[in-house]
Amino acid sequence: MRIVLVGPPGAGKGTQAAYLAKNLSIPQISTGDLFRANISQGTDLGKQARAYMDAGQLVPDEVTIGMAKDRMAQSDAANGFLLDGFPRNVGQAEALDAMLKDEGAKLDAVLDLEVPEDEVVKRIAGRRICRNDGAHVFHATYNPPKTEGVCDTCGGELYQRDDDTEDTVRTRLEVYHTQTEPIIDYYRSQGLVVTISALGKVTDVTERAMEALKKSGED
Repeated sequence: MRIVLVGPPGAGKGTQAAYLAKNLSIPQISTGDLFRANISQGTDLGKQARAYMDAGQLVPDEVTIGMAKDRMAQSDAANGFLLDGFPRNVGQAEALDAMLKDEGAKLDAVLDLEVPEDEVVKRIAGRRICRNDGAHVFHATYNPPKTEGVCDTCGGELYQRDDDTEDTVRTRLEVYHTQTEPIIDYYRSQGLVVTISALGKVTDVTERAMEALKKSGED
């Protein structure tokens, strides 16, 4: 299957992408991984991306699209893939359609993870991270430490990242609504969108997603 995964920040896209890709035996292709791989390998696209990032500028769509195209051309993606974080806007979605058409392929589904905005804010703004190594993550509501502000594992100080504050989360949501959400309507016009609730246990959401994808493939 060729799937695009969309949803607001805090919807659990990264977690679901990993589970779904494993269950479907297709590679997970995330924008973050694309950037890290190209930059670490020193590819031409990676050098271009680094130059923009070092200058504090957004990486242009054509660079991101080029990275995605190269990754989807690799042998492990021949029988399908799950895209996480790409496309991010309608222009990228149109470019993806054109790429697939050139290969005689097309998307099978666009999985939309739906989460109420207040829940997104609660999920992200409640995160607390261990300052020692960043590997130990707690949540003020869902996974609180035994002692407030102290890591259960190593005793390090727990802190809230600057981009996890409520104001920042709401700004990120506004960017999502403005830039990324329109691709849902774009794909809905093609009959590709499958919307599921991303509330509940991770395994329940994965099961819900697998069932919805199976049903969409039968329609």
